[in-house]
Amino acid sequence: MDTRKLAYFVQIVDSGSITKAAAALHVAQPALSQQVSALETDLKQRLLIRSKQGVKPTAAGHTLYRHAQSILRLVEQARQDVAASGAAPSGRVSIAIAPYSMASSLTPRIIGEVGRRYPEIVLHVTEIYGGVLSEAIKNGRLDMALIYEPGPIRGVQFTTLIVEDLHFVVNANRSDVAAGNGEISLEDVARFGLFLPEKIHTLRQVVETGFTSKGLALKLVGEVESVPSLARLLRADLGATIMPKSAADALFHEEDFHVLRIVDPALQCKIALCTPDHDPLSEAASAVLLVLKEMLQEILSNKYAR
Repeated sequence: MDTRKLAYFVQIVDSGSITKAAAALHVAQPALSQQVSALETDLKQRLLIRSKQGVKPTAAGHTLYRHAQSILRLVEQARQDVAASGAAPSGRVSIAIAPYSMASSLTPRIIGEVGRRYPEIVLHVTEIYGGVLSEAIKNGRLDMALIYEPGPIRGVQFTTLIVEDLHFVVNANRSDVAAGNGEISLEDVARFGLFLPEKIHTLRQVVETGFTSKGLALKLVGEVESVPSLARLLRADLGATIMPKSAADALFHEEDFHVLRIVDPALQCKIALCTPDHDPLSEAASAVLLVLKEMLQEILSNKYAR
């Protein structure tokens, strides 16, 4: 088995058609089919299901596809690291950041600091959710992420950075909110319509578990995964939301909103750094990871020094 065959196979699965893959690779279609047949003979498994609609991987094909992506990524990393040996880290590094979190406000600082230290590194920053994220990191499409920790997931590891109480955020003009002591019971929260991310988001799962434990009904006004849209909806007093205080402080102006800690029961979530647990990071990704850890350590030190 050689890397060329693996690259051809990955392109076929991505294209969904041997004809399209052959055109993308500038390889004759019969030659490409022979490469797949050679792989199937070598592995003694059928890898593709062919039909008039194109091709789809079998269960064995899915397994090979996942490993092939990791292998090809490692080969490319080796080429880049050898070529850049002795030089400043360079290349593309991808980071995912959970939208409803303190981390989403750090993007300018992350890009600024990485740019200052490593001008040859290009950062790709995206907002993404846990279920999608684990696959993206395992397959090498993402290098690292700052997200709500969902619990153990095979193929990735989580380093817990902070455990935070969840807070209720609502328009400050609401007259039916007693903001005096800075707290609100979950039963009182249940009186409000809430904007929350979709079910795949760990934050949503924590909130739903809290409501269920108290026998309360969740009034979901809508699923919103855009922070700017969420802010506009709350300013228009169309509902409320729930998030950690650090996120609320970073995303909402205190004078415009009530930010109240939820009690009875208190709800908590973990913000974690997620990285692959099997593939080594590239030199560039390792450099960015170090910057990220230093930045977060500084933020957390300032938080607990207050």
